[in-house]
Amino acid sequence: MDVNAAVAAAAAIAGVLTGVIAMLAFRWSEREQKRPTRTSLHTDPVLPPGVDTVLSVLRSSAVVLDEADAVVKASSAAYALGLVRGGKLGVEPMLQMARDTRRDGEIRQVELDLPRRGTGRGEALAVSARVAPLGSRLVLLLVEDLTEARRIEAVRRDFVANVSHELKTPVGALSLLSEAVMGASEEPEAVERFAGRMQIEATRLTNLVQELIDLSRVQNDDPLEDAEPVRIDELVAEAIDRCRHQAGAKQITMAAGGTADLSIWGNRGQLAAALGNLVENAVNYSPARTRVGIAARRVTAPGGDLIEIAVTDQGIGISDKDKERIFERFYRVDPARSRATGGTGLGLAIVKHVAASHSGEVTVWSSEGQGSTFTLRLPEAGAARDRATDDQTPGLDEDDETGQTDGTTTVSSPYEPFSAPEVLP
Repeated sequence: MDVNAAVAAAAAIAGVLTGVIAMLAFRWSEREQKRPTRTSLHTDPVLPPGVDTVLSVLRSSAVVLDEADAVVKASSAAYALGLVRGGKLGVEPMLQMARDTRRDGEIRQVELDLPRRGTGRGEALAVSARVAPLGSRLVLLLVEDLTEARRIEAVRRDFVANVSHELKTPVGALSLLSEAVMGASEEPEAVERFAGRMQIEATRLTNLVQELIDLSRVQNDDPLEDAEPVRIDELVAEAIDRCRHQAGAKQITMAAGGTADLSIWGNRGQLAAALGNLVENAVNYSPARTRVGIAARRVTAPGGDLIEIAVTDQGIGISDKDKERIFERFYRVDPARSRATGGTGLGLAIVKHVAASHSGEVTVWSSEGQGSTFTLRLPEAGAARDRATDDQTPGLDEDDETGQTDGTTTVSSPYEPFSAPEVLP
């Protein structure tokens, strides 16, 4: 009995000792796991408090690098620009800036032109990169995309240069012609000839100034502030009347047709100017004794019925390389013909802006030697009025500074005739 009691006591003591040893070993293991090691300090840096939140709201692309040039934090914009690849900063000049800043603690900034990833066209991406130390071990890189700002600035410089050139040409011609008139004061025939030329140049100057005013107005004004139902028949009749003299001089037949009693909702003056510009271009770029047709129809679309107004000519046509640029300001397919007809190169730019501001679009089909068809697509009166009530008029984005195709101008297939236009005298 005493032996059994002794064995049981010994076993109990051994169990208690085993439990104590196990508990001590467990706590020692936890303490070792929590203790930072040299490796963990090197590979798992921690951002200072609040930095992560600040980086998430920055518009710039942000990248945080550690002392081994590994990316600790990068915004989605940085990945979109192709700055970070495989956990590393993929732009060598920026990486060198980060190393220099880590070494001496100085803030650095530089503008770079980077290849645009994925385009395959060699387009440059203009960026501004700024590097600053973030604590004692981290470096912060902020990258701002300047591509769009540079493009807009270049467009504005070109626009100013083009305006200056276009204004200088008729003004210079008027100055020379006035001197010629003074020198030929005793020759009535010469005076009459020079006076006729002065009248042509003065008309060209007046048209240019007026179209610059019109372009500025359609870009800055909301056409739906003074919107009203506008009958297509009236717009077509007004456009034909505007070009009747030029068409008669070239023996061009103008014809109107399509669906009758159609209406759109918008600014009557702007719509009349847009359609008038299309018809005037058709007449100016058509050979003598040809035909210009204007027709309208209703088409069904998911957002509501649209009204299509097509202007078709049998003119010289437009080459493929010119189709994407004809809506740019001052761009002319045939500069010599534009000079002869007094064209300013602003007519189609005005058409584009009017269509966009009325929630529509302008499309073009053309083949060299076969003529062209320009089509205005605008919401029908009821659908457009409802849309104006529910939503604000969509504004023009900065891409419109170029007047290039950005969704409001496209190239479409040939326009199928939908009715026989009525020939007008």
